[in-house]
Amino acid sequence: MRLRVAACDVLRREIYWCAARAAHEVDVTLLAQGLHDNSDLCRGRLQPLIDETDPERFDALVLGYGLCNNALAGLRAGRVRLVVPRAHDCITLLVGSKERYARLFAEHPGTYWFSRGWLECHEKTGGPGAPGFEPMANSGLGPDRRATYEELVARYGEDNARYLTEFMGAWKQHYTHGALIEFEFDCGAALAEKVQAICRERGWEFLRVAGDLGLLQDGLDGRWDAQRFLVLEPGQRVRACYDDAILKAEPADASPPAECRGACS
Repeated sequence: MRLRVAACDVLRREIYWCAARAAHEVDVTLLAQGLHDNSDLCRGRLQPLIDETDPERFDALVLGYGLCNNALAGLRAGRVRLVVPRAHDCITLLVGSKERYARLFAEHPGTYWFSRGWLECHEKTGGPGAPGFEPMANSGLGPDRRATYEELVARYGEDNARYLTEFMGAWKQHYTHGALIEFEFDCGAALAEKVQAICRERGWEFLRVAGDLGLLQDGLDGRWDAQRFLVLEPGQRVRACYDDAILKAEPADASPPAECRGACS
């Protein structure tokens, strides 16, 4: 089987690490991390890439994205199967499962997340470590501060949703921890020192979290069980559903979902 993978640049190192070990032949296409800030723009970049994927060359297109501020809502499978991990955002892809992410979030709900890719992407444009760095929930690895209360309940549970809603108006002032997601291939990059410096500046407690690439690796190995992946056939479209499934498939000619109406109709 030959797979095409389209992923956010923030996952560059992790995607290539998994691709080098993949059970199948994998072609990787990376898109700019900044697309995360604009759901319509991200969706508008992904759809043509999906549509152009040639069934004579590829058996499926695997996305290295989570739902990511509803950027995937409304995407249509092209001429090949479209495979999407059941993840709210990049953190799930870096810690191995949506269940583990939920546990980590419950332990420290006021956490700003860092990874090597996130640091490298932002350093290109004067991000963390540069003067005037201001964390923004919708451009980092964490939950979207624009999410509705119902969405937060579905993602993180009622108690955590209550916590988030209480402080949503001034989100960045209420972080308490900075967590670095680490992998063995990150050794020697002085990532901990960089994140510790940011945490000292912001008055946050520093945490280390062991990364887990099991979900990404299984995506590239073709192990697409329904519990962890949504597989869409040509003629189907992604729709967000605010429960444990996160995503579901619907006919591509159904009424446009409200979260992307006007952008993907």
